[in-house]
Amino acid sequence: MDHADHERVDASHLAGVSETALLTLYGRAYQARRPQPIIDDPVAIRLVDAIDFDFEKFGRRGQEMALRSLAFDRATIDYLRDHPSATVVALAEGLQTSFWRVSAALPDAGFRWISVDLPPVIELRDRLLPSSPRITALAQSALDYSWADAVDASGGVFITAEGLLMYLQPDEAMGLIAECARRFPGGRMLFDLPPVLVPKVARNGLRSSRHYRVPPMPFSLSAAQLARLPETVPGIRAVHDLPMPAGRGFFFGKVYPAVWRWPLLRNHRGAYTLVEFG
Repeated sequence: MDHADHERVDASHLAGVSETALLTLYGRAYQARRPQPIIDDPVAIRLVDAIDFDFEKFGRRGQEMALRSLAFDRATIDYLRDHPSATVVALAEGLQTSFWRVSAALPDAGFRWISVDLPPVIELRDRLLPSSPRITALAQSALDYSWADAVDASGGVFITAEGLLMYLQPDEAMGLIAECARRFPGGRMLFDLPPVLVPKVARNGLRSSRHYRVPPMPFSLSAAQLARLPETVPGIRAVHDLPMPAGRGFFFGKVYPAVWRWPLLRNHRGAYTLVEFG
């Protein structure tokens, strides 16, 4: 993917939740460029360099975006080690570059990848990211459940919803989880949620800089509510609360992961949640 001879691609048409794909991409690429990178993501670096966009307006390029991707990578790789020919479905994938990081970790695995997102995002992915016969791109909303018809579940199914559910209305988010449980018995789903206070205190979205406000996040669940999903959603067999990966420096390396583990804060922090379907 050599962009030396090409003009950079304008991404200013991405708006709302789709624009957050640029925010998280920038955070990952910035961390991957650091002298002590916490994430190895050369594709993200090349992607940022190929896009004409004022990334600085986001104001944020902290480790938390890269750490979230690391948590997702680890759970995805764990599943694919046991199910090397599984299908991974990345819902609202945005400008994630997970396929290449996971492929680098599992070079002999034959897993397939389905990328689901809205047409402007899929068009950017098609133009800027390397192609692979193992990737299928579907230009549609994750809430248009017809994406499930494209999934070959014979080798296992691992569904990721990285940075998605919090932007949905509660009934939409729960409906999506329930539909995945119904369609893919034996599969797994991984998603992240913000602290339960966020939907209450930031109804208009959180400001990340003077020039940018993250869209509103109407949906979250506490760890206790997540633990009860097997009782409330048919087809869910187990729920796992995943740890926070260790980052760089004293705070992100030691304090943040320890605070994440602290029982008193479990119901007040965000969550990386792995759901097993029965």
